[in-house]
Amino acid sequence: MRLKDRFRSNGAKSTPVLLLTLSLSAPLLLADLALAETERKQEEEKKEMVEKVTEVEGITEYRLENGVKVLLFPDASKEVVTVNMTVFVGSRHEGYGEAGMAHLLEHMLFKGTPSHPDIPKALKDRGAGRSMNGTTWMDRTNYYETLPATGDNLEFAIRLEADRLLNSNIRGEDLESEMTVVRNEFERSENSPFQVMLQRMQGAAYEWHNYGKSTIGNRSDIERVPVVKLREFYRKYYRPDNVMVIVAGKFDTDEALGYLQKYFGTLSIPETPIDPTYTTEPAQDGERTVVVRRVGETQLVGAAYHIPAGSHPDYAAAKALVSILGDEPNGRLYRQLVQPGIASSVYASSFAFTEPGLLFSLAEVPGDGSLESARAALVEAMERSFAEEPITEKEVGRAVQQILKQRELQASNTDRIAVSLSDWAAQGDWRLYFLFRDHIETLTTEQVQAVAEKYFVRNNRTVGLFIPSEKSDRVEIPEAPDLAQMLDGYKGRKDVSAGEQIETDPLDLEKRTKRV
Repeated sequence: MRLKDRFRSNGAKSTPVLLLTLSLSAPLLLADLALAETERKQEEEKKEMVEKVTEVEGITEYRLENGVKVLLFPDASKEVVTVNMTVFVGSRHEGYGEAGMAHLLEHMLFKGTPSHPDIPKALKDRGAGRSMNGTTWMDRTNYYETLPATGDNLEFAIRLEADRLLNSNIRGEDLESEMTVVRNEFERSENSPFQVMLQRMQGAAYEWHNYGKSTIGNRSDIERVPVVKLREFYRKYYRPDNVMVIVAGKFDTDEALGYLQKYFGTLSIPETPIDPTYTTEPAQDGERTVVVRRVGETQLVGAAYHIPAGSHPDYAAAKALVSILGDEPNGRLYRQLVQPGIASSVYASSFAFTEPGLLFSLAEVPGDGSLESARAALVEAMERSFAEEPITEKEVGRAVQQILKQRELQASNTDRIAVSLSDWAAQGDWRLYFLFRDHIETLTTEQVQAVAEKYFVRNNRTVGLFIPSEKSDRVEIPEAPDLAQMLDGYKGRKDVSAGEQIETDPLDLEKRTKRV
């Protein structure tokens, strides 16, 4: 029996029932279709707001409509996911009276928002443990957490970072309580001969550029910064068009992009743009020396040389020179200072910054050793030895192997590579992470030798000497007094008699003239 015949056989009363059922279900079906179409259009609109920029070796860059940069680095072999928010502001961006402000803000952003009043507890409750932190450097500040790749942890981490980007409390009482922590960090640095030496050499090497100032700041600015000024600094630099969000580990790409658009993509951009920095450190016109006399037992001598920015091709050779100089026991500093007994240990490092940085070498000198002899030997090793003993292929090969090995170890840890990408992004572009590797792999002895001869010269040198003393002989200069209190009620002496007014007419002058 056909379907229509089956309904007919049931009598006339069945027909209205069928018609009624169809008339009720049709609007519902149309509503469902309309809802599905609306959701489809919304998804398409979201995708249009997320622009794919580029992809390099499994890492993809996207850009949201409001300027937020996004890096996605999926790694299914991990059972964790890392969310890293980098704000492109560091100590380089601080103005007069703002020293240490970028670092202070890093601490304040763990003090909560109205929606997340206790950020450390919220992250620990989700399994972050020690895998959460914030760090501040010359060109950037970053915040990251590594959570189990389960449940809604990914959404929570993205929502949290978007929230504290714009809605952190920055309260006076929190600033007062956090001041103890920041002051302890400052004092630990000030009590370290090594750290003090590096800072004083940096300050002497840079006359104008903010790279010469410590990221942690100085005591007076840290202790006296008004919370209002801190909020102004926060509002100036913490904005969606000045951040990069990195998601690394185990996650679904479409899901991550959806959360990023939902929480970061809806943030508004301030009307006032960020003014770029423009101070350039002029070339040195002579060697510089800075001496530190502090309580301690360790004698130190160091030398610092200006080198190009991390994005410059010469930086790869400079990084290789760090290994050629500072490696133990094969490095030149070890062979020329430690083995002869001039120094007990040596150290070398370089800073990759957005703008030209420094390459350091330091030597620890025994208490009964000659600091001046160590200074002469260090300068000899850094400058003249390369002309007498050119760099060999073996030295370059060893340096390249060490640098690539460090990268390999770093790449096995998603939160470490996320922080590294932050540093390279702050230098101009995250892809410099890969370009630097390419430069390292193709280094030649001629390139490294040329960089050594170009930058390790007298007029580009800043020497530091740490001379330990039994007591710290520091002349504390008192601050300017309270003038209102000092001058309150001050009357001075008797009024000064007014001078006589003299007419300049020749006859009047003649009357007052005596001739002898």
